[in-house]
Amino acid sequence: MASNKAFVDYVVEQADLGDSLTYKKMFGEYALYHGGKVVALVCDNSLFVKPSSASQELAQSLPQGPPYPGAKDFPIADGLLD
Repeated sequence: MASNKAFVDYVVEQADLGDSLTYKKMFGEYALYHGGKVVALVCDNSLFVKPSSASQELAQSLPQGPPYPGAKDFPIADGLLD
């Protein structure tokens, strides 16, 4: 199931990073960019934070799961949006 733009707009609004957080639609899903680098994916209307040493340290308690079939697990940050 593809993500909808309204959910992506909500994620960007919640992040409150202004114009420094952008997104691009890719294959029915979205990639979020900060400083020109992919920092997260929105797949099936869920927010998947790109795995990195920083995200692993800051998000140890977040559930993990693949954003799409065959992908490695990403921290799922849906619970942080409200």
